[in-house]
Amino acid sequence: MNNDRNIVITGFMGTGKSTVGKLVAEKLGRPYLDTDEEIVRRIGMSIPEMFQRDGEDRFRHIERRMCRFLAAQGGYVISTGGGMLVDDSNRDVMLASGFVVCLNATPEVIAERLKADKTERPLLKGDWRALLAKRQTAYAEIPTQIDTTGKTPEVIADEIIHLWQTVSV
Repeated sequence: MNNDRNIVITGFMGTGKSTVGKLVAEKLGRPYLDTDEEIVRRIGMSIPEMFQRDGEDRFRHIERRMCRFLAAQGGYVISTGGGMLVDDSNRDVMLASGFVVCLNATPEVIAERLKADKTERPLLKGDWRALLAKRQTAYAEIPTQIDTTGKTPEVIADEIIHLWQTVSV
């Protein structure tokens, strides 16, 4: 089995990327990295602060650099920010270097999860449903898709591990 490839979990906000990513890492004994958390750690300010101070373009530039850095690593479970793999070049880099899974959920489930989530998300200030629709084509470019609607994080994590083991043989 090719165990050194990263497992990359992506998708729209509220689909369970961080929760599931931590579980997958724990179950496999791999280090876990959330790209948004790592960017915050490296730049020394929150993402909302960066959006306000430097704009979304600057954030996306840093995100592209982070994507390339992580693609050159191995053995991680990585949860990306919801917009990271919407960028064609980022998506290509991660697909070439790791096992990428896109998590999905119905808009109703996403709405419920976002209500319960107290994380400050700059892109929630607008119409998140329009943003989801705009990103759908990019998400659909990822071959491995999992619908998280009605599933527990444990079940989703096990499904990811099973798929990864199947393609890594």
